[in-house]
Amino acid sequence: MSNGTPLGDFLRARREVLKPHDVGLPEHGRRRVPGLRREEVALLAGVSSDYYIRLEQGRENSPSPQVLDAVAQALKLDAEATDHLNRLCLTASQRPRDWGETGPSRQLLQLMEGWEHTPAFVVGPALDIMAGNSLATALHSGFDRFDNLARMVFVDPAGREFYQEWERAAHSCVAEIRAAYGHDPDSARIAEVVAELSAQSKEFAGIWQRHDVKGKSQEGKHLKHPQVGDLYIKFAAFTVNGAPHQQLVVYQAEPAGPTAAAFETLRALATQSKQARAAVPVADLAVNEQ
Repeated sequence: MSNGTPLGDFLRARREVLKPHDVGLPEHGRRRVPGLRREEVALLAGVSSDYYIRLEQGRENSPSPQVLDAVAQALKLDAEATDHLNRLCLTASQRPRDWGETGPSRQLLQLMEGWEHTPAFVVGPALDIMAGNSLATALHSGFDRFDNLARMVFVDPAGREFYQEWERAAHSCVAEIRAAYGHDPDSARIAEVVAELSAQSKEFAGIWQRHDVKGKSQEGKHLKHPQVGDLYIKFAAFTVNGAPHQQLVVYQAEPAGPTAAAFETLRALATQSKQARAAVPVADLAVNEQ
């Protein structure tokens, strides 16, 4: 994903989005580099320029917690970005060993399927859809595939119609993958998703290079389904017990409101489609799918 180190790439990206006036420094004349100079970050952090340069170049890979705190303050990092910075400094042996892509448990699948009026699905660190209940599948039926949230946002044409606040959804997806990358910079799956989306979407590639870091928020969403129209939802994301790399995402509608009624219509349509498909002889299904 880069020719540098994860730590160096992050520091450089965050340095380049800051301007001298953002950190109380004077700005004189034309600058040859975007954002702050390395020497300016070093000054703000109270470390030598040579030491900070070694950090960005990957020649200093074990900075003290005090240095990291000072650099985080110099770069105006929020709590999530500061945690990300600290994770990037962990060695392979210090990283969690349970970051595999194991499937959701049977108990979780049964729980989700029992929520007939609530869309729910499980995502992995690269935003792969690992499982979804019937209503979640129906909700995303306008997409070519309900397989990876980032691909659906950036590559599938339906994404810009479905996510009414597309820019926000786009930045959110990339920041979530970047946060997961901080936990496991060697993840083959994250590298694969980033490479594929960067090749297919200039917008993804540009946002990825910003190194923004943010987990799933609890803000509302404005969606638009091709069959039931506008949906205004609230959602929550929960870490799956025993699988911290997975998140259970639950969408909720205001009780007795238009979105709740739309969910009911969507559920009925999905049930009708399922029943109609079940009534078709297997031989006919095979012919239709060829």
